[in-house]
Amino acid sequence: MDTSRLHRFRPRLLDALQGYNRERFVADLGAGITVGIVALPLALAFGIASGVKPEQGLITAIVAGLLISALGGSQVQIGGPAGAFIVIIFGIIEQYGFTGLLLSTVMAGALMFLLGLFKLGALIRYIPVAIVIGFTNGIAVLIGLSQLRDLLGLKVDKMPGEFFAQLSTIAQHIGSFNGHAFLLGALCIGGLALWPRLFTPGKGLPPGVLGQRPMQWTKRLPAPIVALVTLTLAALWFKLPVETIGSRFGELARGLPTLDLPPLSWESARHLTLPTITIALLGAIESLLCARVADNISDFKRHDPNQELMAQGVANMVVPMFGGIPATGTIARTVTNVRAGAASPIAGIVHAFTLLAVLLLAAPLAAHVPLAVLAGILMFVAWNMFEGHEFRRLGRTPPGYRLLMVGTFVLTIVFDLTVAVQVGMVLACVFFIWRMGTLFTITPHQPESGARLPAGVQVFDLYGVLFFGAVGKIEALPDELPGDTRAVVLDMQRLVLIDTSGLAALEQFHRTLTRQHMGLVLANVNAQPLALMRRTGFEATLGAECIVPNVQTAMDAHRP
Repeated sequence: MDTSRLHRFRPRLLDALQGYNRERFVADLGAGITVGIVALPLALAFGIASGVKPEQGLITAIVAGLLISALGGSQVQIGGPAGAFIVIIFGIIEQYGFTGLLLSTVMAGALMFLLGLFKLGALIRYIPVAIVIGFTNGIAVLIGLSQLRDLLGLKVDKMPGEFFAQLSTIAQHIGSFNGHAFLLGALCIGGLALWPRLFTPGKGLPPGVLGQRPMQWTKRLPAPIVALVTLTLAALWFKLPVETIGSRFGELARGLPTLDLPPLSWESARHLTLPTITIALLGAIESLLCARVADNISDFKRHDPNQELMAQGVANMVVPMFGGIPATGTIARTVTNVRAGAASPIAGIVHAFTLLAVLLLAAPLAAHVPLAVLAGILMFVAWNMFEGHEFRRLGRTPPGYRLLMVGTFVLTIVFDLTVAVQVGMVLACVFFIWRMGTLFTITPHQPESGARLPAGVQVFDLYGVLFFGAVGKIEALPDELPGDTRAVVLDMQRLVLIDTSGLAALEQFHRTLTRQHMGLVLANVNAQPLALMRRTGFEATLGAECIVPNVQTAMDAHRP
């Protein structure tokens, strides 16, 4: 194998450590601890919402966060469980069980690693933005819907994974509505929205209320942690009758579980092709989108997409061995990392060890957290994911864009992400082919002022790309020729490319003209079309004398 075609495995951490000093470490330490605190409630919430135990979300954040930062191709990306995976994981567990999730995650990790190894990371960027926006908004709706049970405090033993079944289940159990749970969830959502505004100059708290230094320290507190702690204490103080992590899952286990390989078998693996592709595709898209966001808001060297995919692959192959769930780059935590002053991937490693310290020292305290508060946090995450402004601007976008975005959005909700992206990509290809076909035109040649075409000679200008989506215009040309036509001249000066289907149509056009005793001359043939004609033998069939440097030469050759 030619190893030059493979991507060299070189984590960005190795470059970042060159010239590393105490000042940068202090910056990374502060940023890492901050991100770890932000990641704590999200990891717990993502684990519960995905249908697994809360500590499995925390374990994923620790293991994947460490590996993605240590091995990745970005300076500041933070990895871990992501909201986009919630509905995917829930559906896989419901259909294939937890063992099926572990196995499909390992295989998806291997697939992501191979995508990076063979330098295919850049291909993810070719997914149309309409599809990305469509499935992101669809996932946001599904996340919000999945949290209604805990937000409303409904007595539902198990939520189904299918959209309409969820709506039906919520409607059937609405009579078990718990006002205390809803109050906690609503206060959580309101607090998360209000917290940043409190410290906005001119709109929030007056400068003298807390004092300058307390104000600075308070401003740095992550809103999810403030909501989690205050509302948990309120629920305990008032002894609110709401469901908690402990009442549903028991006390969180301290420490990482022992390394345990998920059972591997070909029989199991072949049934998990679709979940594997879904996890790999979503993980690759999310991680590279997140890395691009980080590039845009920081001054660091741009990320290496192939190295990032390889790191994501390794993380997803290792995480299931600890009982974790799929992981990817996370935009909210990455942005927090950048804004907290991270200087290198060391910040992401510190974030992982911060979460490990919480798991080792404070795991029992998490049992008191009301599930309604975690539901409120995820509702707020879903709200931030949902890009409503994209729907408002649909009226100003082309019809193809609207169909792609709305179609992907609906299919993501009603079916699943894989179906949505597959159908979206097919539609995108169809629209692209149609659009490229409209750009190819055949127009009658306008001779220079005073010049006249020879009698019986028809000259046409070809514009654009003659490919399989545009051959119909060549096939229809013989029917447009007058009965006294002796020869047809095609000016190819503005024909930049031709594919084999286009050349086949040109050959058929030549045969049709020959049967009708008409000649065909090609003028101003560019390099690519001419090279293809020579390779396939069409130049010899047509005759080298029928390929001329300009239209004037062709007309002179056919003057009476």
